[in-house]
Amino acid sequence: MPMAGTGMLMTSMDIDAAHEQEFNQWYDREHLAERVAIAGFVEARRYVAVNAAPKYLGLYSTETFEVLDSDAYRTALANQTAWSLANIGRFRNMLRSVARITVSRGRGRGAALGLVRIRPPEGDLSALREALRAQLDPGMIHDIISMHLMESDARLSKPLTDDPAAPNPAARDWYVLIDGTDVNAVSETMAGRFDAAIAAAGAQLISSGTYRLMWDLAKADL
Repeated sequence: MPMAGTGMLMTSMDIDAAHEQEFNQWYDREHLAERVAIAGFVEARRYVAVNAAPKYLGLYSTETFEVLDSDAYRTALANQTAWSLANIGRFRNMLRSVARITVSRGRGRGAALGLVRIRPPEGDLSALREALRAQLDPGMIHDIISMHLMESDARLSKPLTDDPAAPNPAARDWYVLIDGTDVNAVSETMAGRFDAAIAAAGAQLISSGTYRLMWDLAKADL
């Protein structure tokens, strides 16, 4: 399967322009390497929006979903550096998904990414999963490399900057990821592709957008 591992941590956020340079330095010089070094983490990728919100997106692949509920990861969260605490405290509009990769089709990963956010209905979600699976085949679509489905865990998917006791309907959201070589091709492929599957299952399309890859880091790079 093209995704490295079956667990995924996704974070996205905006940052005020006054702090943006330091934010990017922190991510590039400390945070990505710190997270990839955690036992069970495989790789991390950073993106910036082309036509999406929030502006910045991070994807952290883990060997299994259970890594994201492990003592090693909880210890890292409980022992943030001073630089991390300063930058995390400046996040705006943060989204954080701790998810299982339940569908991953194609080969490899691209420099352009499409992200579709879906709010599933309550109850049995197998029909929605299978309807989406049927559309997650890159086949011979020009400039599309691979497609994936992330299913968030509602218990673990809480923004680090929010009150943990506050209601969080977004914690259950699913995300479709479309990896490609060209942003326009990703956008065109994404447009309307999942509408029928979402509607038939009684789910809700929350948003969609495109990002470009900034850089990535694998465990072997440390």
